[in-house]
Amino acid sequence: MKIYTPVDVAEQAGNKYLGVLVAAKFARYVNELPHAPEAAEGEKLTTVALEELTDGELSYRLVRRRRAEA
Repeated sequence: MKIYTPVDVAEQAGNKYLGVLVAAKFARYVNELPHAPEAAEGEKLTTVALEELTDGELSYRLVRRRRAEA
């Protein structure tokens, strides 16, 4: 099992906090997809998401929040 350090995540995402947020959101997205029965065994989804992020396979874009008009 590979260990992903904050430095590894920050190299791809700009900073470690953004990297963890992106990986967590991707892991939640993958969790919602239908699974094949044989795919249930293996690494955790967060580990897979961090691996894809640090390998540069996961791309994302930041979307600014819109303020609600009063």
